[in-house]
Amino acid sequence: MAALDSLVSDGLTQNQRVTSAAHIAIVDDEPDITQLLAGYLSRQGFRVSELASGHALTALLATDPPDLVLLDLGLPGEDGFAIARTLREHWHCGLIILTGRGDAVDKVVGLEIGADDYVTKPFDLRELLARIKAVLRRLTPVAARAVEAPPVGRERLCFEQWELDVASRQLTGPEAQPVALTAGEFDLLCVLARHAGRVLSRDFLLEQTRGREAAPFDRTIDVQIGRLRRKLDDDPDDPRIIKAVRGAGYMLVPVVTTR
Repeated sequence: MAALDSLVSDGLTQNQRVTSAAHIAIVDDEPDITQLLAGYLSRQGFRVSELASGHALTALLATDPPDLVLLDLGLPGEDGFAIARTLREHWHCGLIILTGRGDAVDKVVGLEIGADDYVTKPFDLRELLARIKAVLRRLTPVAARAVEAPPVGRERLCFEQWELDVASRQLTGPEAQPVALTAGEFDLLCVLARHAGRVLSRDFLLEQTRGREAAPFDRTIDVQIGRLRRKLDDDPDDPRIIKAVRGAGYMLVPVVTTR
């Protein structure tokens, strides 16, 4: 805890602080962690709820849904992955798994479930803040984005039988059926579509979608590509939409048109 406490006074200027009153729920049974995070995030301009169980999170979701959840997997007597899966299936909010489980398998499972990011303890508060901001930017309501930069037109990226509506962040498939994507999946598919026919490295894709470079053995992009292929009915053994180029990265193959 001493290492974490030293990060509270991080020297951020007022201009660097978050001004939005986004609501963040911290779900962790360690009071020292929740109090430290709650104090730090409150000073950055966030509204924070401290919770010690999945049951408390369920109650909060029914009365005051958060914009983003920081979820510890090691809650006593509860399956953290099950909580994450339920959250992803039934609620549209950011999800960052914040846990002491650093095993690569756990990270892959968390990302497969649909977490927007996976951070292991101990962590740097400033790095966590940057990751929170990145997730919230991808979840910014359409109305808020319109105030910041009024769009000239409604951008739709179309390939084969699929259509990405950038403004509404919606993917529709054959017969205009909507397809549920996480914020990270939508951003990744959008980058691939805007650069169709070009091989994009994992570092480039992470920078464009997460605002960071790939760490050693980082499989975030690979896991999300796998999920996108399943949702696009793209055979992973012989993909026709998103192809992997060994040692280089990924490419969206079909021609993309803009409407």
